[in-house]
Amino acid sequence: LKRLRNIWTQKEFLLEFRMLSALENLFKLARERKEKPVEGSYTNELLSNKSLSKSKVLEEINELIEAVEKDTNKIHEAADVFYHLIIYLEAHNIKIEDIEKELEKRKK
Repeated sequence: LKRLRNIWTQKEFLLEFRMLSALENLFKLARERKEKPVEGSYTNELLSNKSLSKSKVLEEINELIEAVEKDTNKIHEAADVFYHLIIYLEAHNIKIEDIEKELEKRKK
């Protein structure tokens, strides 16, 4: 039983690590593109055009809600929300480290 718990804990750790790694990669991409823009990059377009970035976040959230309600494309739409929200946050100099601190304060 102890061995099974150990295996389960390892699987949970790997899953969490992969998830955090994917999000970290998005934040890295946003920061790298902000520091070193790439011509023709959609990410750079969103970083420089805050109005476009805002409208895309709103659009993607609405598409996610619709996908959940209709039980279609939920994963695709959720990925779009994460991507566009992370780029929006970076465009407005809202750092993930500050968000993490705020979330830590809310733990009960």
